[in-house]
Amino acid sequence: MSDCLFCKILDGEIPCDRVYENEHVIAFRDVNPQAPTHVLVIPHQHISTVNDLTEENKNIVGEMMLAAQAVAKQEGIEETGYRLIMNCNEGAGQTVFHIHLHILGGRIMRWPPG
Repeated sequence: MSDCLFCKILDGEIPCDRVYENEHVIAFRDVNPQAPTHVLVIPHQHISTVNDLTEENKNIVGEMMLAAQAVAKQEGIEETGYRLIMNCNEGAGQTVFHIHLHILGGRIMRWPPG
């Protein structure tokens, strides 16, 4: 999608600090981190929201979770703990309409989150 920020990152039009990539997803540091470690995992395929997942692309969420696991290990937060967040639509805080998974770690995570 030509106006999608994350598609522009995937196309190399906008630089990012990549920390992980495979044939399905990339992970990069959030430009507005909310924790010492704040990485976003996005699929190569443009899917606007979780509501837009289908039977044909449902495996992408598993790929995103496995990428999060790899990033957590790489960043050294797999043992101390980390939070995974996917927001769906504006009311939940989604600001970029290309599904993405937030990986937050490196500090104590309180509950409820907000």
